[in-house]
Amino acid sequence: MKASEFRNLTTAEIEQKISGFKEQLFNLRFQLATGQLENPVQIQKVRKDIARAKTVLRERELGITS
Repeated sequence: MKASEFRNLTTAEIEQKISGFKEQLFNLRFQLATGQLENPVQIQKVRKDIARAKTVLRERELGITS
């Protein structure tokens, strides 16, 4: 997801997305450890999605609008 897509969501929805991404990241890491992960780039993408979502939440805390 793009940051602009996260900005259109409510804070509660973003927090739900973050928890879903964390669960997905756990599963991807588990697959990597067991040798079942076909595309390791997925881990990077999920980590960046988590970072984008947390950035939008932090912007809201600080009152930064863009």
